[in-house]
Amino acid sequence: MHKLISLNHPRMAQAFIDYMASRQIDIKMMPEGEGQFALWLTDSQHQVEAEAELQQFLDNPNASKYQAASWDMAETRQNHFKYQSPSMLAMVKAKAGPLTLLVMASCIAIFVLQQFGAGNAVFAALHFPAFSGQEWQIWRWFSHALLHFSVMHIAFNLLWWWQLGGDIEQKLGSGKVLQLFLLSAALSGIGQFWVEGANFGGLSGVVYALVGYLWVVGYKAPQLGLGMPKPVIGFMLVWLVLGFVQPFLAIANTAHLVGLLSGVLMGAVDAGRANSRR
Repeated sequence: MHKLISLNHPRMAQAFIDYMASRQIDIKMMPEGEGQFALWLTDSQHQVEAEAELQQFLDNPNASKYQAASWDMAETRQNHFKYQSPSMLAMVKAKAGPLTLLVMASCIAIFVLQQFGAGNAVFAALHFPAFSGQEWQIWRWFSHALLHFSVMHIAFNLLWWWQLGGDIEQKLGSGKVLQLFLLSAALSGIGQFWVEGANFGGLSGVVYALVGYLWVVGYKAPQLGLGMPKPVIGFMLVWLVLGFVQPFLAIANTAHLVGLLSGVLMGAVDAGRANSRR
């Protein structure tokens, strides 16, 4: 499913749904709360046509063709306003691309294995290279980012990965997200290992790289359509600082800092390239 738009006038939206149904394109209307209703395209292969028709509809929602479609569909529609809530899976998939989802699924699968008696074996297989010879086990430079050690740990990281990585993947493609993941996982892992050794894991270094990337790209190359609200950036920076000063939680602070800096650097490079093409 692909989300087209949110509207606050369900009866007007129903006219568009009826018109698209007359063209054999199925669109669902689902409540979002606060008087908002989302229009979801059920088959993404019609996305280009649906978005073009939606723009025409928004320009002139009272056009006769939409009213005629509503009259034609009235007899066959069982319920004029039958809404259904999207499934959790549909909502997750609508926001994220295939690589974002693959990383999420990998983190969850590994976390489940850790909870059912394989914690030590999983950590031994995936931790950052710490012993002689492990530096040639290439996966270790990245796989440590897939390890998580509590429900709160994995929930926090995956929520931000889904939100930020999904935005980047939808705008710039899976290749860019893969580049960000690999570079920031390796660099944040090197920094954390240098300071505290290999007893760490988690996606938060990569998440902070996404924060840094979106921060810079949103400021320097807004034409790419990416960015982060300033309050969210402020929250993440405050959380980063608190990690260094609080004495109670074991947090991979260096990984966070190096991840942020690596994202800022990659964002500056990509923003420069985007601006040079203008």
